[in-house]
Amino acid sequence: MVPDAAAADEEKCLADGMGRLQHNAFYMHRALDSNNLKDALRYAGQMLSELRTSSLTPHKYYELYMRAFDELRKVEMFFMEETKRGTYSVTDLYELVQHAANILPRLYLLCTVGSVYIKSKEAPAKDVLKDLVEMCRGIQHPVRGLFLRSYLSQISRDKLPDIGSGFEGGANTVNDAIEFVLQNFTEMNKLWVRMQYQGPIGEKAKRGKERSELRDLVGKNLHVLSQLEGVDLDMYKETVLPRILEQVVNCKDELAQHYLMDCIIQVFPDEYHLQTLETLLSAFPQLQPTVDIKMVLSLLMDRLSNYAVSTTEVLPEFLQAEAFAKLNSAVGEVIEAQVDMPISGAITLYVSLLTFTLRIHPDRLDYIDQILGACVQRLSGKTKLEDSKATKQIIALLSAPLEKYKDISTALNLPNYPRVMDHLDNATNKVMSAIIIQNIMKNNTCISTADKVDTLFELIKGLVKDTDEAQDDELDEEDFKEEQNSVARLIHMLRTDDAEEMFKIISTVRKHILLGGPKRLAFTVPPLVFSALKLLRHLQNHDGDVNGQEVSVTQKKIFQLLHQTIEALSSVPSSELALRLYLQCAEAANDCGLEPVSYEFLTQAFILYEEEMADSKVQVTAIHLIIGTLQRMNVFGIENRDTLTHKATGYSAKLLKKTDQCRAVYACSHLFWVNEQDGVKDGERVLLCLKRALRIANAAQQMNATRGGNGHVTLFIEMLNKYLYFLEKGSPQITSSAIHDLIELIRTEIQRDNTTSDSSANAFFSSTLRYIEFHKQKGGTVSENYEQIKV
Repeated sequence: MVPDAAAADEEKCLADGMGRLQHNAFYMHRALDSNNLKDALRYAGQMLSELRTSSLTPHKYYELYMRAFDELRKVEMFFMEETKRGTYSVTDLYELVQHAANILPRLYLLCTVGSVYIKSKEAPAKDVLKDLVEMCRGIQHPVRGLFLRSYLSQISRDKLPDIGSGFEGGANTVNDAIEFVLQNFTEMNKLWVRMQYQGPIGEKAKRGKERSELRDLVGKNLHVLSQLEGVDLDMYKETVLPRILEQVVNCKDELAQHYLMDCIIQVFPDEYHLQTLETLLSAFPQLQPTVDIKMVLSLLMDRLSNYAVSTTEVLPEFLQAEAFAKLNSAVGEVIEAQVDMPISGAITLYVSLLTFTLRIHPDRLDYIDQILGACVQRLSGKTKLEDSKATKQIIALLSAPLEKYKDISTALNLPNYPRVMDHLDNATNKVMSAIIIQNIMKNNTCISTADKVDTLFELIKGLVKDTDEAQDDELDEEDFKEEQNSVARLIHMLRTDDAEEMFKIISTVRKHILLGGPKRLAFTVPPLVFSALKLLRHLQNHDGDVNGQEVSVTQKKIFQLLHQTIEALSSVPSSELALRLYLQCAEAANDCGLEPVSYEFLTQAFILYEEEMADSKVQVTAIHLIIGTLQRMNVFGIENRDTLTHKATGYSAKLLKKTDQCRAVYACSHLFWVNEQDGVKDGERVLLCLKRALRIANAAQQMNATRGGNGHVTLFIEMLNKYLYFLEKGSPQITSSAIHDLIELIRTEIQRDNTTSDSSANAFFSSTLRYIEFHKQKGGTVSENYEQIKV
């Protein structure tokens, strides 16, 4: 209730003051209209006396001041018109208003007449300005004095003897204008600082808030200085900046120093900052230890960075000014001086300095590494960073070179880059690793040496290795998959045309990913296997001779590495994935003409099938993969091929479901009839497989009928299509009479199941019959095989 009551009292006080101000303003205007100067000044003094109140906060006082300011502008216009007419002498007015009873109204009126006095040019502007700025020292109450001097600054800003203005010349020079503004600024800053030390200690925070509300009144003086045409670089360097910095340093106030340094950087041109960098930076170590220098210094570096980017013509100026050396030294001195600066603040400075360096000196990697080294030194002796602000700044620091160069290879050439990453906790390390991989993907960066790959995988070890089992268990499954898929995509970006170097790259990646734990292998092993297979094809196309030089990397050596790599999946376990990879390697060995190697990979696939695959659905998929792979192979001799095909057909007949058995067995028929010129064409064994599949289909149909079901007629239709396939291919053992008998069998089964007919089976059968009729009418060699079939 107390704050509400105080706010209500303040509102009432403001309303009362505003009412009295308006009352006196009314009578003042009536006196001005009747040209009664004596009464007008009396009512103006009473009106301005309302600004003597100490009951209002700066925010409410400002409302009252603005109302009085509006009324004073009207008084100023009256004085201007009357002096032009010759009704009153401006000199007399200047003397007359000084007879006001109270000092505050007197000084407001004096400033108002002083504005008219300067404009009349009856006296040098510098004399009037000097008189006014000295007279205003009569008000030492901080709030009243600040607003009075703000009024003086406001009414005089268009009447300063600046270059090109109407008030320059003769005894009036731009130096007078600068001196006036600097003097007013100095006095206002003293008043502003004094506010902090007036009143009870318990209200210190409240006074700090009130001072923050008034800071723009002080800062406007610096803005006025920056707008003066006469303040060129030399004037700024020799006079303006040293005077301002002297006041900033000597005031020894945290809020004032932070705000004014920020003001200097904001209002004056970037070119001036560059040319006076040493002077400006020399003030930073002299500021109070509690001043947040990092924000101000970061702002300065950001301003200079943007200035450099705006036009390349200024870059030589940066080199001439030795900007990097000065800023780097300043950052070091500030961090060393402020021993209590949080680690996030120090890293913020390094980020700004790095951004500046990347824009000004992108070719100086030694500068960039120097900054990273300074960061490492600041972090040394500390445990893993867990401060969220600090870790965000570290990510910004490490991301900056990636964004600038768009090439991870540049970052890999920086010795201190991985040392900075070592200070990240596991979660943040993963985030940074993901950023690195995204950068590589986005810019399509190709990493082509084993040394760089080794350095890269050390950088992203947070994604590649199990560093904290508990953390990995807590990680969301989808996030984990996304992380590992990004690593898999990265592996495909590691490539070179040098076969020996590529083998080293593959071996290096293998070394890292095998340390990644069983959960990761299922994601990272497949891309590594396919990279090795790609290298095999490269060697095969060049017959082991690349660029006219014989290479030491052999196909057998690569297959040996592949075998050892896939074996690692046994720890996952991921038998289905391992089987697929073994089959891929077997097919690659077949293309290379290495029968023993291909046989070994197929043997490993069969062992996995026997020992690891108990689920019936997995078995079905696996046996079809094996059959499809084996069918495409032509490297085997008779004995080895018979052994493998016998295994495949044997496992096909042992599947759990009859339907799966049937489909796998008739798929095996393709193992005995290969369409290639030198391929196997054993019609007897084809027919044997088809008959065996037909017997299994019959058994499935009978079992289905026993249960009162239907639907296995589709198997017979599929068998019919296989018969037609081998008939077209010219297998003499496939006769038209056998096909005719199968057609009749299908019709019988369909009629038997007509109560619950399967529309898809009927459509399949009708389509097959149309296919037969089409070939009968087509003519040619194939048509002769179909003519004997009775549909």
